Amino acid sequence: MTKTKSTENWFSRGKAEADKGIPKNERIAGIGFFFTGSILIVLYLAVHQMWSTGFFTATFGTIEMIMLYGSWIAWIITAGLEGVLGQRLLSRLFDTFGGIIFIAVATAWLAVVFPFEFAYFADVLPDYLRFLVQWISNDIARIVMLLYTIAMGIAAVYAPIGYKFIRIQRFQRE
Repeated sequence: MTKTKSTENWFSRGKAEADKGIPKNERIAGIGFFFTGSILIVLYLAVHQMWSTGFFTATFGTIEMIMLYGSWIAWIITAGLEGVLGQRLLSRLFDTFGGIIFIAVATAWLAVVFPFEFAYFADVLPDYLRFLVQWISNDIARIVMLLYTIAMGIAAVYAPIGYKFIRIQRFQRE
């Protein structure tokens, strides 16, 4: 007896989706949009650091640098793995047992230390583009980081559990 979509549990549906692979156009879009966007953000932050604009405060030390740039590198690796491998399950392995947990810890650390001064965040942009990020205050950034920390904390707990159940389902079928 085969299960219908409505009676199948969500782990089974998740596994089926993960095993399907990623269509070539989605792989290209993922690499093009997310990978390139992440690289641009890392470069934007690095320019702030190299030019000493004041965006990074005196509390931005080596640990904070590892937490900030390491988080973006984890996202870049995940996007790159999905694009190169073409399978969500394989990229989720890194994401689940490294990326998400590291990003949750890093974001929490950065939210507590908060080594930023958003009054200077737009300083590296040309004058005609500054309006895009000029409205971000320290308070808005703290709220966004807190919400992101909560979301990544939930994901850090959920992802390994979900990955384990998907593996169990996979082995039961085989």
